[in-house]
Amino acid sequence: MVQPPVTWRSCRRRAPDASWGPLIRTGDAMAENVTRTDSRGAGGGPGPDGAEDPERTGRTAGPGLFARIREDEYGYLDETGHVYLDHTGAALPARRQLRAQAERLTRGVFGNPHTESPASATSTALVERARARVLDFVGADPDEYTVVFTANATAACRLVGESYPFRRGRAELLLTLDNHNSVNGLREFARARRAPTTYVPPGDLELRVCDATLDRALRGRRGGRGLFAYPAQSNFSGVHHPLEWIPRARELGWHVLLDAAAFTASNPLRLDRWPADFTVVSWYKVFGYPTGVGCLIARTEALALLRRPWFSGGTIQVASAQGRWHRFARGAAAFEDGTVDFHAIPEVCTGLDWVDSIGVEAVHDHVSRLTTRLLSGLERLCHSDGRPLIRLYGPRTAHRRGGTVAFNVLDARGALVDERIIARDTTAAGISVRTGCFCNPGAGEAAFGIGRGTLRAAGWAARRVAAPDTLEEYLTRLGVTSGGAVRASAGIPTTPEDVDTLLRFLGDTYRDRKPSSDGLAPRSSC
Repeated sequence: MVQPPVTWRSCRRRAPDASWGPLIRTGDAMAENVTRTDSRGAGGGPGPDGAEDPERTGRTAGPGLFARIREDEYGYLDETGHVYLDHTGAALPARRQLRAQAERLTRGVFGNPHTESPASATSTALVERARARVLDFVGADPDEYTVVFTANATAACRLVGESYPFRRGRAELLLTLDNHNSVNGLREFARARRAPTTYVPPGDLELRVCDATLDRALRGRRGGRGLFAYPAQSNFSGVHHPLEWIPRARELGWHVLLDAAAFTASNPLRLDRWPADFTVVSWYKVFGYPTGVGCLIARTEALALLRRPWFSGGTIQVASAQGRWHRFARGAAAFEDGTVDFHAIPEVCTGLDWVDSIGVEAVHDHVSRLTTRLLSGLERLCHSDGRPLIRLYGPRTAHRRGGTVAFNVLDARGALVDERIIARDTTAAGISVRTGCFCNPGAGEAAFGIGRGTLRAAGWAARRVAAPDTLEEYLTRLGVTSGGAVRASAGIPTTPEDVDTLLRFLGDTYRDRKPSSDGLAPRSSC
């Protein structure tokens, strides 16, 4: 299939801050993001219960379908009076998923896959079926891609980081400033091999990276390139970073690691169109259960470049204790340490079947509608004198963004309300949102306008004096008043009423008020 040409957006610079750089380097001295690339679930066809659904006769499912899904599969939310708006943190399981696992485990015998007994063979077949199902879900050719099961996306990142051939001047590390700490941590593997890390900061007020700035960074290496890692969707702001970067970077000689953990929850990902070398996923973020199962989906030719620093049970074809040599197994087995979770991995198929029965594009449209409702409602909230009640971070519309919305509450004087107050009050109201920095310090630093100079000064101060015992001391040294933000995110079972409940709560609780922070426990970490 012929792909459309890559178009590059012009730079819309954020408020000037000389300390940003244009590029932030450590270790030495957009095109439109097309999400409608997957036809599964689009158009007419059966609904989740297998019956023909009149609401699915168009391109996507209507709100009525999701209301029935909420009642039938996620009724435990209403039965417990819970408003759950933390789907970027973890999706929720459908009741049918849990029933399916219980039924399977109580009707069969499943053993450790590392032998040839009947119980082992059954487990092996189910694990291999799950590998094939994952490749199908992301549109990856099994002749070109390998699925490695991991504990989560973090473990998948570590597999790449510890094994990638970083080398100064030959294979360096390029990161967007907007990255989860599981990706930021790759820089320590690069540092250990004396390879520098370069950060590309956001270039506009929506916390997007300017394509021209990224292009300069991709071209800025003489000789070798290295590993370029970025998120398809920010877990902080919800920004969709262009998938078009993947072929662009590979064309210029980079390997690409795509963090798809937040993106795949409500967007189709087609690796046949966007051929990342390494893609990391945590499945509980897509369909809630099982937890503890993620994937490294790697181009087989890229996987062959990785050199593991150790071996373990299950990863070798043969090893000698006295001879002190070993030979790795081929393919995915060389990267799956010990025994894979053979009870949980088959439930990846159950979860993917559930999502496919609804339709990935239908989920995308559902989440987009709710995100639009949330964004517009937050922007309308204000104090009696007209001052805004909410400060939003990231895009103000659902255009080229996911269902992750970050914000702070402002008190009657315009000051930030401590996010711990929001956590305390929402918990008392039975509303689950996330508060803090969301393990994404770069996006937080950009959102709060903390420049590189300030951060470096705080780091030097920590070395000269005592290291801060709490996050409070670190924030004081930075001179900032907040330790993070509030994040709300929609998913399959979210309803318009859930969104409206949060909006009413924020207005009723904080309008024209200055909440007290007395009694809050100190922040120990972020």
